[in-house]
Amino acid sequence: MSKVQVKNWNDFCPQQLFLYGTYREDGTPNFGLFCWFSYLYAQQIKDEGPGMGVMVSIGGEKLTKDLIRKNGIFSANLVTEELLPLADYYGVVGGREHKDKMRYSPTVEKGVVLNVPTIAESPVSMELQVFQEIHLGNNNDVFLCKIMGETMREDLTDKDVPFIDRFKSVKQVLAGGEQRYVSTDGRDLGAWGEPMKSL
Repeated sequence: MSKVQVKNWNDFCPQQLFLYGTYREDGTPNFGLFCWFSYLYAQQIKDEGPGMGVMVSIGGEKLTKDLIRKNGIFSANLVTEELLPLADYYGVVGGREHKDKMRYSPTVEKGVVLNVPTIAESPVSMELQVFQEIHLGNNNDVFLCKIMGETMREDLTDKDVPFIDRFKSVKQVLAGGEQRYVSTDGRDLGAWGEPMKSL
């Protein structure tokens, strides 16, 4: 089958969704929904030796970005189908404009290494420390971070269970094309702004 030239589509290269967690000045947790996230090998970051890191791209100015810049730390919590209505809400409702955004809240736990809020319902939570910010222009920025701590649902660490079975049990959500959420097994999970209606 032939290919046709298209303009900057990533519809068939979806990314995982994460809820980024930060604390506001008054100590209340704040979460925002993001998907421009990938791993990097963080070699010799701040003389701490090799380790895993992530790169996070955040477009536009928003409360979550303000808090990441201020605190230099945040959590990344993997979004599952169970968390999707809440995640969709956090992705649609802005924290700057809606002071009561956190009226819907997950079960918040404190990070095990960093002072960041993590989500108990998320099967994987990472605690991230920013070591470099790259400004791309037009309020688009990339944060390079080191993974300082990570928690995972205990059953996912059971190597006696085949990896693919553990992977399927997570039921993570992808940012699919055309502003739709997609399951890892190809099911349509709704358009942006739809899952939040069930809250």
